Amino acid sequence: MLASALVASACGDAPVADAIDAPAAAVTQRITYGTDARQFGDLTVPAGTGPHPVVVFIHGGFWLNQFDLTLAEPQAADAVANGYATWNVEYRRVGDAGGGYPGTLDDIAAAIDRLAGLADEYDLDLDRVSMVGHSAGGHLAFWVGQRSRIPNGAPGTGPVVVPALVVGQAPVADLASNLDLGGGAVERFMGASPADEPDRYAVADPARLLPIDVRQLIVQGADDRIVPADRAAAYAVLVDDPERLEVLVFDGAGHFDVIDPAHESWAAVLDRLA
Repeated sequence: MLASALVASACGDAPVADAIDAPAAAVTQRITYGTDARQFGDLTVPAGTGPHPVVVFIHGGFWLNQFDLTLAEPQAADAVANGYATWNVEYRRVGDAGGGYPGTLDDIAAAIDRLAGLADEYDLDLDRVSMVGHSAGGHLAFWVGQRSRIPNGAPGTGPVVVPALVVGQAPVADLASNLDLGGGAVERFMGASPADEPDRYAVADPARLLPIDVRQLIVQGADDRIVPADRAAAYAVLVDDPERLEVLVFDGAGHFDVIDPAHESWAAVLDRLA
């Protein structure tokens, strides 16, 4: 119908208004939240009137700069198709100047709070913000949900935007208990062991910032060999709060299946987001 209208308009047989009679498409803007080249996010706003609920995506990759926000793009596109605005965040990682502790945490906090300055222009509903993070991004998503428990002077204090739900897809939710993952990825990110710098872990580790403030959901593949399913189970025992934490384990799923929008785990996430 649109193609016919455009052709007719070009031939002078239809008014211009007929040529724009199609629904508006979602619009993506790359927006900075700092001065570093890696401090940006892709904000996509769906067609239609708002205010739009927001899903923030934080990609994983063991906090390393070999991985970037393209990992989250398929799920972000599907979230937009389901009516959500999405904020797909990039940040300084291990291997970048200023990446790792505390710079990565500073970036994530600034990226989330940047939504407050975008809400009016893009008609965002800041009362309906959810976080979705995969692997190391799951750690960062859970950390965002616990920012109100971080003492003054530490990275991430004074949150401006507080999510209603945080989702960890195979998250590294307990840093100090997962030092074996990724060939020492936790200590590379933190710059030290828990024994050497316990104060760092006290403010950066979601498991050290309990009890849960913002409701948490873990989606986990039973066949995950990168962040094994027993890590989610151990975290759930530590939390011991089924009202605030839900854990869903999917048989036959590996580490990257849970970020595939065609996988059943994503349908479960969308159900909880709604």
